Amino acid sequence: MIEPIRSGRGLLEEIKETDPAPGQIAVWWLGQSGFLIKSSETTLLIDPYLSEHLTTKYQQSDRPHIRMTRAPIRGADLSEIDHVLASHRHSDHLDPGSILDLLKAPSQAKLVLPRSLRQHAESLGVHKDRQIGLVAGETFRASGVSVHAVPSAHEGLDTDETGCHLYLGFVIEIAGLRLYHSGDTLAYDGLIEAIGSEPVDVMFLPINGRDPSRGVAGNMTSAEAVALANGVGPRFIVPHHYDMFTFNTVPVEAFEEEARRLSPKIRSQVLKCGARWEIQR
Repeated sequence: MIEPIRSGRGLLEEIKETDPAPGQIAVWWLGQSGFLIKSSETTLLIDPYLSEHLTTKYQQSDRPHIRMTRAPIRGADLSEIDHVLASHRHSDHLDPGSILDLLKAPSQAKLVLPRSLRQHAESLGVHKDRQIGLVAGETFRASGVSVHAVPSAHEGLDTDETGCHLYLGFVIEIAGLRLYHSGDTLAYDGLIEAIGSEPVDVMFLPINGRDPSRGVAGNMTSAEAVALANGVGPRFIVPHHYDMFTFNTVPVEAFEEEARRLSPKIRSQVLKCGARWEIQR
């Protein structure tokens, strides 16, 4: 089991005591595709998987979800989150074991998710008043942050019967910085245009690839993630979606090698679970 750099009360105290300056954010990777992002004005949580929900769900199946990295904190521990972003329905992104506990905590956090999933979230116990449903191309704005929804292709650009996308990525503007969190996606034609022409500071991209024989749904490989970043030109690439489940991971060293080989002008920033990373405008 991989142990987080910081966890439990120590991590919670660090998050609480961290006070980013204007034009700066602090980022913590919480495992898989989960990130906590804090500015001087707001705190976001993206795709948190902080429970054992999938391990329990699949323990008697032919595809056990064996955790590789211990959860650094639990959803119930987080009481100062303003918004939780969930990119799609899969439980390692919209985790019932994290989201419900977090929304029960003494905070006014709201869940930002694809509009196509509002009924699903309500069935999990998330009241509709705590939800903000987005469609691709729509922007949500709150104090200190804006979140623009971009279609993601977790195999295809799938929609519900009303045409709302099932999978989204998010272009986030916070503290004068512009971030792109992909959720789970392939690098499809039109994604660069959807992200937009304005400069991007950080791209958070999956690297685990796809393998139908193991039940691994569509995501970029390391080389594809680096190629997408080359097309956008961010200051940093941060890999995600690895070191969580034994059946669905890749060595992050392979990503680092691809980044050195294919994108020497863009800095790859490999985060350790539970460790803080700060970036300035």
